[in-house]
Amino acid sequence: MQKTSARLLSLLSLLQVRRDWPGALLAERLCVSPRTVRRDVDRLRELGYPIVASKGPDGGYRLGAGRELPPLLFDDEQAVALAVALQSAAGTGAGIEEAAARALHTVRQVMPARLRHRIDALQVTAVERPTARPAPQVDSSVLMALSAAVHAREVLRFDYTPASPPGAGQDGTGPPPRRAQPHHLVTWGGRWYLVAWDLDREDWRIFRADRIRPRTPTGPRFTPRELPGGEVAAFVADRFRGSDGPDDWPCRGEVILDLPAAAVSRYVHDGLVEELGPDRCRLVLGSWSWPGLAATIGRFDADIEVVGPPELGHAFAHLARRYAKASAGGPAEV
Repeated sequence: MQKTSARLLSLLSLLQVRRDWPGALLAERLCVSPRTVRRDVDRLRELGYPIVASKGPDGGYRLGAGRELPPLLFDDEQAVALAVALQSAAGTGAGIEEAAARALHTVRQVMPARLRHRIDALQVTAVERPTARPAPQVDSSVLMALSAAVHAREVLRFDYTPASPPGAGQDGTGPPPRRAQPHHLVTWGGRWYLVAWDLDREDWRIFRADRIRPRTPTGPRFTPRELPGGEVAAFVADRFRGSDGPDDWPCRGEVILDLPAAAVSRYVHDGLVEELGPDRCRLVLGSWSWPGLAATIGRFDADIEVVGPPELGHAFAHLARRYAKASAGGPAEV
């Protein structure tokens, strides 16, 4: 059985990860009796943690919100996870790098020596993916405002700066504020985006958070709509590649590769890989263009058999001529 102090830490950690805990389940997780759980809850209350108890056969416990911040306690895994997250903050694009560094310093100061040694040995450097243009930083207050609107299900009013700002109206004013029902705040490629239902255009839109300037107050509450496909990650990925579903690539072809399916599937994110033998597989993949699809398939160092359509075979022939001229030092085919 754990010592009392260690058990209190485990109990507090459990109370923080879900809203309600039945007393019997807590006792089972801590390997103690329900009576011991009640005593430990009383000890945490004495330390300032507002734990609410519900009576009855299904009674349990909930960690409430207190007026004052009680001592923060983390188990070893939580402390390491927090340190890694704070060190990785530079790659979030949220403009919180300095605050994260100060928070890490504060947390480190109150850690026991054994944890400080682990954190000091775990040095993480967040390196952003190189791009032609660096991802713009987003004011953390904007992210908080967007997140609050998503959580409260309130219509968001905001000014939105397009990529190429249009000229002002005849009266010298800019465009009217946008109105949208915010559903999700997401990150993609180092940038922050808001997935929302545009009330004026009556369609789903993905807005760049760095171009949003929220207006106050927010609008009325709304009933959330069902996102196409039901999954925000798939919806955002489909929108960024320009399609409305997994089967809407403008060019989709099928080939047979002389490679094991396991060796191919790890590099194919939205294609279909079917095992045909120990060293042979079928690959169905999509792309923006036939030459682009042929070039993508050509990355695999293996013999290729084109199943179809004919446009894919023509694209391979087109690239073969272009590569042949390039290898001979002649002018590339346009």
